Amino acid sequence: MVVADDSVLLREGLVRLLTEVDTEVLAAVDDAPSFLRAVSEHRPDVAIVDVRMPPGMTDDGLRAAVEARASQPDLGILMLSAYVELSYADVLLSDGRGRVGYLLKDRVTSLDTLVDALRTISAGGTVLDPEVVAQLLVARRRTDPLGTLSPRERDVLALMAEGRSNAAIAERLVVTGGAVEKHVSNIFAKINLPDVGSDNRRVLAVLAWLRAR
Repeated sequence: MVVADDSVLLREGLVRLLTEVDTEVLAAVDDAPSFLRAVSEHRPDVAIVDVRMPPGMTDDGLRAAVEARASQPDLGILMLSAYVELSYADVLLSDGRGRVGYLLKDRVTSLDTLVDALRTISAGGTVLDPEVVAQLLVARRRTDPLGTLSPRERDVLALMAEGRSNAAIAERLVVTGGAVEKHVSNIFAKINLPDVGSDNRRVLAVLAWLRAR
């Protein structure tokens, strides 16, 4: 287990509580870069991460969690936050691998709640605070992620959904490979997919296309 939270009281409190239930805490850190180093060094099964952490104090913890999962796919992540951050939460929650949770700090009212969440995540499940689910659903209703795509970008995305490479798409549409790369880049930007690896973004873009069908 790795714990990442910039609040020393909460961080040390979590370490003490987890130790009481016989959970080995390999590292406890206070910023996103230290979290990534700890995950790389210790290769934990599960990590508890605060969303807003140094150095930026915005969604640095959440972005670090996405990056950590990209390099260690089996890593279980429990996000603890006072806020619902939608920018990267959808990426973390929708990669289809499970082993992830997002709970609001003020709703974790007992050690049993925390332990049950960690057990569910360790077993491959997903734990979501109802408020997180509600805000994600509202955000999806408000915006059509494909609504801003041009007709040609939609054509490219449809061919991506068929599993075609950029070269195959260029041949099918009778355009250059560079043109396809530009369209793909525009698709990623318009769907607002964070840069967590081009292959992963390609999958997420296809998922957005399939959801909208």
